[in-house]
Amino acid sequence: MADCIFCMLANHEIPTSVVYEDDEMFCFKDADPQAPVHVLLIPKKHIECLDDLKEEDAPLLGRMMLKIQDIAKDLELDNGYRVVSNNGEDAFQTVKHLHFHILGKRKMTWPPG
Repeated sequence: MADCIFCMLANHEIPTSVVYEDDEMFCFKDADPQAPVHVLLIPKKHIECLDDLKEEDAPLLGRMMLKIQDIAKDLELDNGYRVVSNNGEDAFQTVKHLHFHILGKRKMTWPPG
């Protein structure tokens, strides 16, 4: 999608701090971190939100969930981490591109918000 900032980041049209990248997904540091470690993992395929997932996206999402483990290990999140995906306006999804926040290196609180 031409005007999606996450698509532009994944296409290297806008510079960012890349944490991980392959043909299907892109992980980068959050511009407004909410924890000492705060990265975003996105599919390179433009999917607006969880509600837009199709059955054909299941293998991609499965690989993304497995990749989160590797990213957390690489970021030395040995004592735990939180994975968050905001879905829609009430959940404060500010960028309309499916993404997973990976947060760590601090004690998380509950409820989150």
